[in-house]
Amino acid sequence: MKKQIVEIAGTKLNVYSLNTIVVGSGAAGLNAAKRIYDFGQHDLAIVTEGLKKGTSRNTGSDKQTYYKLSISGKEKDSIYEMAETLFDGGAMHGDIALVEAALSLRSFFHLVEIGVPFPHTSYGEYLGYKTDHDPRKRGTSVGPLTSHYMTEKLEKEITSRDIKIFSGYRVIAILKSEEKVLGVMAINIERDNNPAQRYVLFNAKNTVYATGGPAKIYSTSVYPESQSGATGVALEEGVKARNLTESQYGLASTKFRWNLSGTYQQVLPRYISTDQEGNDQKEFLLDYFSSPGKMLDAIFLKGYQWPFDPRKVNNYGSSLIDICVYNEMVNLGRRVWLDYTQNLHGASNENNELDFSCLGSEAYSYLEKSQALFGKPIGRLKLMNQPAIDLYKKHGIDLEKEYLEVAVCAQHNNGGLAGNKWWESNLKNFFPVGEVNGSHGIYRPGGSALNSGQVGSLRAAEYITQAYNEPPRELSSFVDLVSQKVIEIIKRGEAFCKEGGHLTPMDTQKGIQKRMSACGGHIREINQISRVKDEVLQLLKSVTLKTKVEKKGDLTRAFENYDLLITQFVFLSAIEDYINNGGKSRGSYLIIDPKGENKVHGLPGEFSFSLEEGNLTQKIQEIKFDNTSKSCRIQWVPVRKIPSEDYWFENEWRNYRQGKIFD
Repeated sequence: MKKQIVEIAGTKLNVYSLNTIVVGSGAAGLNAAKRIYDFGQHDLAIVTEGLKKGTSRNTGSDKQTYYKLSISGKEKDSIYEMAETLFDGGAMHGDIALVEAALSLRSFFHLVEIGVPFPHTSYGEYLGYKTDHDPRKRGTSVGPLTSHYMTEKLEKEITSRDIKIFSGYRVIAILKSEEKVLGVMAINIERDNNPAQRYVLFNAKNTVYATGGPAKIYSTSVYPESQSGATGVALEEGVKARNLTESQYGLASTKFRWNLSGTYQQVLPRYISTDQEGNDQKEFLLDYFSSPGKMLDAIFLKGYQWPFDPRKVNNYGSSLIDICVYNEMVNLGRRVWLDYTQNLHGASNENNELDFSCLGSEAYSYLEKSQALFGKPIGRLKLMNQPAIDLYKKHGIDLEKEYLEVAVCAQHNNGGLAGNKWWESNLKNFFPVGEVNGSHGIYRPGGSALNSGQVGSLRAAEYITQAYNEPPRELSSFVDLVSQKVIEIIKRGEAFCKEGGHLTPMDTQKGIQKRMSACGGHIREINQISRVKDEVLQLLKSVTLKTKVEKKGDLTRAFENYDLLITQFVFLSAIEDYINNGGKSRGSYLIIDPKGENKVHGLPGEFSFSLEEGNLTQKIQEIKFDNTSKSCRIQWVPVRKIPSEDYWFENEWRNYRQGKIFD
């Protein structure tokens, strides 16, 4: 890596020239850097807002799942069968599904070898269990903090290789020439109030983009507050995206952001709502279910079926709970809590002893086998998953004594930036990996995102070190090609800083988040989406004039808001187009349809909806933002089928030796 100084339009900037930069420091980004180094390319660095800020480091659930091929007991499985499971979720390319299946074990055992403590039997079998949308037993886990352990071990690998980490830098522009990315421009977060030191350029042959999901576009979110995302920066330069309509939403705690799946639900906590002051307690679910037994079964199944799914609303399914929570909070203006200290009064006797006999066979059998047919929810949780209690206590919440406030929160984007089977985008030398890459379809097995991040970063590393191993451009050539964009960004920063604005960056960001949660979350309505999309576009065009930068950190947040506005506009454009093309409720969202054949029991008619019948599941929506016109170009492409070639070993061995697999 070479450090030099250049002057562009009167501004001096540090320029770092190197073969590869990895933007982001979650599990996918760290794995990419480690793999690139091990494959022989040592001229690389990581650029991150903070080494410990991302989703991988700070999120999880009761038992965070890693999804891989089954390798224990008598369970029969194959790479092709796993690819079919991924592909059958709808709107996923078959070649991507095959790669994620084929490399799942290589990626899994790499984590095992660097010390992630996945459990195995005394015979060395790595156990599996069924997760959501999983026909086999492909899930495994290290407990609530699976991805946290992954980043810890990967960070140790990075440190031992002395890979340079630029911590405290936010990428604010992708630098390109025609259809090839040449590097990035970043802002130094700690020095963003110093015009002479705030910007830095990275002249790189390759950019691995591991910035995570668009966490900060939502207010009701279980993404960690330290995670922001930077999808808009890539969209601004014409990187294509796919499946932006497909995000996941689920019940989560809000004081400490954490997914409430698995045993958090299976121990049958009490759902209550209160007024805004915490008074007027009410076990509200009883108003929506036909019997206490139906209600308890739905709560139990919410553990397995954690993401909201419109297919599980009817007939008192588990996702009716998400609708009820939404109705209490949004329509009735109340707050919702889980209570582990008492059993549901509506399903208990006068001594608050739960009537387990009203449970369905699945819930009863599970609790019986777990020896948990006793006591209060907190006692059952202690028996089945004490670490789930300890986790909250570590963050100042004692489930033995206090209620846990919850909401239906944005959790993961199945869509994202588009990449090919080597995770390279439509712009050459630019590789989105991890959640920012839209490899998933409509439905994905729980834990497959962790596998996808490891596989995608491995693929990018392989391709970079085989096909793009050359040094970066000479500095003079780099500056000639990127100066116009750099000047544009510097002027944007000056516009943010000049006097006359009236909105602080934080005010603007809160507005962005409130709008997205209101219309682009798990409940969607076309007229509201179209109206808000237009509002977002107008703010995008005027936000530099309206912003008031007052203190250190404000300029970084102002650039972040610009990214969020582009992201929000493109996401809402994608959702609007989906509905206008006849798209119905699917995945993890419900589209309000006054003429819909499905009506939610006990709720007003505005919750009528229709289920997607498969008309668009064999197509993928691709969307590209035009920065000049501030508009989107959208096309629907057929999914590519799973490759099923009958390979001949001698031929493929020759192709591998000659490097033809990278052609």
